[in-house]
Amino acid sequence: MKPIKIAAWAALSLICAATATAQTFPSKPIRLISPYPPGGGTDATARIISQALGDQMGQQVVVDSRGGASGRIGTELAAKSAPDGYTLVLGNVAPLAILPGSGTKLTYDPITSFTPISLLARSDYVLTVHPSLPVRSAKELIALAKSKPEQLTYASSGNLGGPHLAGEMINLMAKVKIIHVPYKGNGPAAVAVLTGESTMMFGSGPSVVPHVKAGKMRILATTGLKPSIKGVPTLSELLPGFEVTQWYGILVPAGVPKDIVDRLNAEIVKAIATPKVAETLVRLGTEPVSNTPAEFAAFIKSEGDKWGKVIKAAGIKGD
Repeated sequence: MKPIKIAAWAALSLICAATATAQTFPSKPIRLISPYPPGGGTDATARIISQALGDQMGQQVVVDSRGGASGRIGTELAAKSAPDGYTLVLGNVAPLAILPGSGTKLTYDPITSFTPISLLARSDYVLTVHPSLPVRSAKELIALAKSKPEQLTYASSGNLGGPHLAGEMINLMAKVKIIHVPYKGNGPAAVAVLTGESTMMFGSGPSVVPHVKAGKMRILATTGLKPSIKGVPTLSELLPGFEVTQWYGILVPAGVPKDIVDRLNAEIVKAIATPKVAETLVRLGTEPVSNTPAEFAAFIKSEGDKWGKVIKAAGIKGD
């Protein structure tokens, strides 16, 4: 066979193979790594999207919770997984945008180790306290913190997570000293506030809204620039410029074939547009959102640039 014909045949074979892969994917269960423990916003979002994708694609999407180190452990596991589309990871601001700019030693790169698929949801953090604390506003909380330096504590999902930085920003901007107590996720942090072990927390909507509705926590403020919960003020109204937000998105290890990336993106966009999924996310205090892989990649880079500057200005050091 002539060289030109051989090359043409090889190219045709690759095209046919890619087409066949797209048509048969997924042919077995998919793993979705959630890099935080059960009970927090990441876990709740992972279970919502896994159910929707499983229903749409006809294969089970199994949530694999690998919490610890502000999302680093599960994210590292995902980066080392086979690039075949059968391992997804639920990314968020801490492991993809905060840790890389903190000097923390990582075995992955947020840009080159993954192929972003799509954002899923975003939300402000919610500043909540135990109902027994004698404050009903962020202004009263700051006044109490000033009268009791280093006596109040705030629980977080771990060192260098969004909630940790939110607390440090309050300390810097309000000139108070509230002690940071890290836990292995928003779920355990919420338990600490519920039991009175910690005074307060900046929680994701899914991790605190159910407790607020049950009367076990009190909301004082949200962390975005605009109100996101009816009747609840933003911290930026008291501390101009204060903004810390959480977001969730799906990524796969770098090297997953483009046809599978496109298929996963289409399925996620479809799921997020489904009223049932969108309404569930809204009830948990998040805003449903989706985008293209390129748009999500640009978003991750912009978040990394933003938090790298904040960490440097605050003098925060990673592990």
